[in-house]
Amino acid sequence: MHRYIVHALLSISWFVMHPSAGVSCFAQLPQPVNEPALHGSLINDTVAVGTAVEREAPKSQWYKGNLHTHSLWSDGDDFPEMIVDWYRERGYSFLALSDHNILSEGEKWISLAEVEKRGGKQAFLKYQARFPDGWIETQSSSDLPSPDSLAKVRLQTLSKIQAAFEVPGKFLLIPSEEITDKGVHINATNIGELIEPQGGASFVDMVRNNLRAVGEQTQSSGRDILPFLNHPNLSDRGVSAEELAWIVESRFFEVWNGVEGDGDLGSVKRHSLERMWDITTTLRLTEYQAAPMFGLATDDSHDYNGKQKAKPGRGWIQVRADSLSTQSILAAMRAGDFYSSTGVELTQLEFDPVQRRLSLQIRADGDARFTTRFIGTRRDYDRTTTPRTDPESGEVVPGILDYSLEVGQVLATVQGLQAEYQFTGDELYVRAEVISSKAPEFPTSESPWQKCWTQPCGWQIEQTKPNN
Repeated sequence: MHRYIVHALLSISWFVMHPSAGVSCFAQLPQPVNEPALHGSLINDTVAVGTAVEREAPKSQWYKGNLHTHSLWSDGDDFPEMIVDWYRERGYSFLALSDHNILSEGEKWISLAEVEKRGGKQAFLKYQARFPDGWIETQSSSDLPSPDSLAKVRLQTLSKIQAAFEVPGKFLLIPSEEITDKGVHINATNIGELIEPQGGASFVDMVRNNLRAVGEQTQSSGRDILPFLNHPNLSDRGVSAEELAWIVESRFFEVWNGVEGDGDLGSVKRHSLERMWDITTTLRLTEYQAAPMFGLATDDSHDYNGKQKAKPGRGWIQVRADSLSTQSILAAMRAGDFYSSTGVELTQLEFDPVQRRLSLQIRADGDARFTTRFIGTRRDYDRTTTPRTDPESGEVVPGILDYSLEVGQVLATVQGLQAEYQFTGDELYVRAEVISSKAPEFPTSESPWQKCWTQPCGWQIEQTKPNN
């Protein structure tokens, strides 16, 4: 299998969709922050736009990882090294500690009273049992300036934890920050310096301003920083599918978040994240000449000591990379060579760019039964939209349009451990969703069955011709 790498400079017209009964209306919008040179890579294929460069795909393997976790450095309930130990012992290959608006470096002390408040009395007892006295740094009441002060424990830094836990080729820790700007949450993976929330007049402005700051640090530092938008439906607020389609500098988002009640399935007021993904992909390819977004599953874990809302182990990504290094992991993700999962594991995932065929093989799991749905939008899809209405009140839901079922429709359904989709030539894109008959290890009301999602493939960006 060959991998085709293409870079195309695009002249892009930017639009935003406005609600209108039965039709989609577009108005001119300003240029994006940094017009990207877009390339569309999917599994083992990059869409040919302009001049294609062919190269042999290097040997690679799958690496399991989670890019969204929280510790006592911000609002998690456990020590960072306890969290790292949890993931490493359960077979994860890489992990990002992504605390809110802070990097786990420098000196930070936390009172034992606060540790107990968040994680219960067992949190510090487990910490003491797992790590020797020489590792844990504490201050007793007598060591502190005031006799009324509570004893404190020092939170260990990422660099110290990396030295103790990383194993070349086996386990990797990636520095990260969850830039938390009111309702906007963006994880910056492989960040080098803290980025303060940038603010903005609207949700879209805040997303773009914070993405701009990430881009500026990437340029100034020379390090690859991969940002992704977290839980777009949090508390029934956030970004609409049309807005998400328009913010083309955003290339990654959470299509599934492990926190109970984070809006994955949508509501009367919001599309589900999967539905948003299909609308966004369709609009990007048809209206904006832009590459689709890639969808991540993450834990967003906060609770490691008994609470159930934000447990670890609920969502992750499997990345096919040349090696277990930050550079290789992020390069593979940018190429779309990964899938997201809440339990289903694939042993094969290929897109043949010549035969135009997407195929996958699922790892057997006892008596579990598997259903694969190939989902996509055809080029001649019905573009009619209607304003969403609240079924109880009958009132229009502001900013939300409902689309034809031809957007993100099920193109084929296959039962069993092997599934294949042969493109017919009229698809804008195709992605696969695999559903198991088994429940996840740590289910939520939003995830009664194990699933996995592949990235959109078979899409193509046509180079627009500049006006003379």
